[in-house]
Amino acid sequence: MTVSRRAFALGSAAVAAIAALPAHAQAALSAEDRATLARAQTYLQGLTSAQGTFTEISGQQRREGRFYLQRPGKMRFEYTTPAGLIVVSDGNNVKRYDPRLNVFRQVPLGATPLSTFLARNVRFDQGVRIDRVTRMQSGAFAITARDARRPNDGSVILSFAGDPVRLHEWTITDAQGARTTTRLTTLEPASGLAASLFQLRDPTERRSGRND
Repeated sequence: MTVSRRAFALGSAAVAAIAALPAHAQAALSAEDRATLARAQTYLQGLTSAQGTFTEISGQQRREGRFYLQRPGKMRFEYTTPAGLIVVSDGNNVKRYDPRLNVFRQVPLGATPLSTFLARNVRFDQGVRIDRVTRMQSGAFAITARDARRPNDGSVILSFAGDPVRLHEWTITDAQGARTTTRLTTLEPASGLAASLFQLRDPTERRSGRND
């Protein structure tokens, strides 16, 4: 079964992209742009284990829940609205289970925007095309990027508070132009996260097995 990448954004079902944004060659980035990228890269590289709460907005839908992060490769989104929806990256695949529909799906981690964010070494100069770096007077800044190998698949905007640097939200856009914004309402370091948080078996498969 082919699963749309839209079902595996940084979180839930919808993903988004800023397809209309002008694409600038990465080589044309200013020294100030590169310094901003270095700040973001250093911050993300140090964000090895964390947990918090989030709000996700996609079109008219608003979802909330809790997330857990353990780099490299692992992340979990537990939704309270809608209750029971779970998205898990186990380091190899991103899996999504919706108990309301009893639907389980998975795609390779490398086929999702999560792959760059969850990599062992976060790099903005390898495999990533930077379309834009935006700085605000408050010190906040945003980075618009896309996979250099598949630039037409969509893009991600990472938004940061500036002092101290903190990941605030991200907006993902898919190739069809559907946009999802995930806002981190809380974000704090976490240690000793249970390995089971990043495991998700197919509940529909187990159910089928009982019926065989």
